Amino acid sequence: MAPKTKLSRTRNIGIVAHIDAGKTTVSERILFYTGKSYKLGEVHDGEAVMDWMPQEQERGITITSAVTTCEWKNHDIHIIDTPGHVDFTIEVERSLRVLDGAVVVFCAVAGVEPQSETVWHQADKYGVPKIAFINKMDRVGADFDHALDMMQARFRSRPVPVQIPVGAEDTFGGVVDLIAMKYLVWDDSTQGREYSAVDIPEAFAGAAVREREKMIETLADVDDNLADAYLAGEEIAPSQLIAALRQATIALKIVPVLCGTALRNKGVQPVLDAVIHYLPSPEDIPPVRGVNPKTKEEEVRHSSDKEPLAALAFKIQMDEGRKLTYLRIYSGQIAANGEVYNAVKKKKEKIARLLRMHSNKRERIEKASAGEIVAVLGLKDTTTGDTLCDESRPIVLEQIEFYEPVISQAIEAKTPADQEKLAVALVKLADEDPTLRVKYEDETAQTVISGMGELHLDVIVDRLKREFNAHVNVGRPRVVYRETISGRVDAEGVFEKELGDKKHYGRVCLELAPRKRGAGNDIVNALDETIVPAEYHEAIEEGLREAMTSGVLGGYPVIDIGVRITGGAYREGESSQQAFKIAAATAFREGCLAAQPAMLEPIMMVDIITPSEFMGDVIGDINARRGEIQSVNPKGPISEVKAKVPLKAMFGYSTDLRSATQGRAVFSMLFETFDRA
Repeated sequence: MAPKTKLSRTRNIGIVAHIDAGKTTVSERILFYTGKSYKLGEVHDGEAVMDWMPQEQERGITITSAVTTCEWKNHDIHIIDTPGHVDFTIEVERSLRVLDGAVVVFCAVAGVEPQSETVWHQADKYGVPKIAFINKMDRVGADFDHALDMMQARFRSRPVPVQIPVGAEDTFGGVVDLIAMKYLVWDDSTQGREYSAVDIPEAFAGAAVREREKMIETLADVDDNLADAYLAGEEIAPSQLIAALRQATIALKIVPVLCGTALRNKGVQPVLDAVIHYLPSPEDIPPVRGVNPKTKEEEVRHSSDKEPLAALAFKIQMDEGRKLTYLRIYSGQIAANGEVYNAVKKKKEKIARLLRMHSNKRERIEKASAGEIVAVLGLKDTTTGDTLCDESRPIVLEQIEFYEPVISQAIEAKTPADQEKLAVALVKLADEDPTLRVKYEDETAQTVISGMGELHLDVIVDRLKREFNAHVNVGRPRVVYRETISGRVDAEGVFEKELGDKKHYGRVCLELAPRKRGAGNDIVNALDETIVPAEYHEAIEEGLREAMTSGVLGGYPVIDIGVRITGGAYREGESSQQAFKIAAATAFREGCLAAQPAMLEPIMMVDIITPSEFMGDVIGDINARRGEIQSVNPKGPISEVKAKVPLKAMFGYSTDLRSATQGRAVFSMLFETFDRA
């Protein structure tokens, strides 16, 4: 067998899950067992390596995705530990965009939770192969089979257990490996560093044989070679099983499922083995596609050092005042002190330093090549989603989609000295976090920050104080509304004025009509060039686009409107770009006023998991908040309620829910749509 290339021994994986399923604990164990950390850091003590921000240590949650590299059985594993909280979904989105595989962690008690569904679908969107780890098998109420049933019911991919647990809750002893047919037992005295493979206890032997049989049957469905051997009744070797599992996982047909308890140090090393066995190396994934900005043709780049450079900047982080850019290199090589070309900004950039990251520590390297995830210092203009490439062979890779903010808050500096710091800090934070929007409102002389949720804005304000020493007063959170129209209308706008010694003239006729929710705005140019010359068409469209940013009711962005430019008038020697731009904006505003303008508010999909005895109270409370119940699923002692509720009615909901359910219910919410207020 030929020696494996360095690329085939590389894995780029993310650890994703619902909040509190134990992702960071799994990451910490991986670092400990691969020799990257010398002691176990615990999230609840605020000592986890991957949760290095003070805000993360205090709240016991992950806020930013941390990148690290470790080595296991001669393979390089690059790991991104991502947040589970819905306010930081963008961190998961951009991490999955650049990863080749994911480890999805589930809690054995709760099974598939709302946010784990979201991250699973995000992984599906980018075609990322997954393995699943059912964690917390030692907790009261842990149920491996129930978690598997939920995965089968909610996901398109087929979960295939490659292990079964021996015992559960306080009797959880270890796992049976269905491939080698051995019982794996961890040694507590070495903090789980050492484990042994022994014969399967008799009580579990029957179940192990049945489950292995099931696994082989599922694989035979998706792998012809294995099907032939199975039907012929041949003994199937572990190496054949691993090869078939790998192929089916990379083809997104199945998801291997493992189990254990990371906090009690049981079951982590087999997850590392599974990453190597079943998840793809950069060589196994399809070549990355992009568009040549010059020819507009689609091009591909294979994962190889020999190809021209193509790298995606997927995250910006401010570090001691300097801008650190995280890159995933898809093809070619990058060297420290070298030059790269930013194909989106059409600018050359110089790389000052090249770093391999270990959470927030780093080591300097001289060059990096295809398949690696590295951080660089020195890129001035590069932002999240930009492509860096070779100037002679430019390419623009698919950009990352960002979410629209749904909540905003006014902030103001406490002193003039804070004002200067605030301006600088907000620019840096907005660079780092594409879901944060900053706007200065002239009328109120306030700065308004908008984001994904209350926690998101809380963390931003906290970081302004700590990292940038900018002290601010904070207003109450406000909802970000939108505006639209309800009727069809024709409108015209005329601009005729003498400015200086030059006359300016422009006339524009429009037809406005509402579009269905979520359809977005649409401008159709039906202007005849004999009526208004083509050189003014762009100015008219620009005037319309600018007018759409602030509506007639409250100055909020206007959405879901169809505009048709039907006519106008022009005068030789008097017409100008500016006149047509203003005329178009005037016509649009007049039209909106006449077409029954309406306010739209953000509606959230709220998912509540509550003990069944409090279900009546929870539903009553949702109704009182103008909510619409979508579904109620009783699952024995707990029930799940899904409802659509206006965001405005959800402020302070976590406190109310806690007091109504003795602190036992949890909820998560995702933005659903904008609808009538």
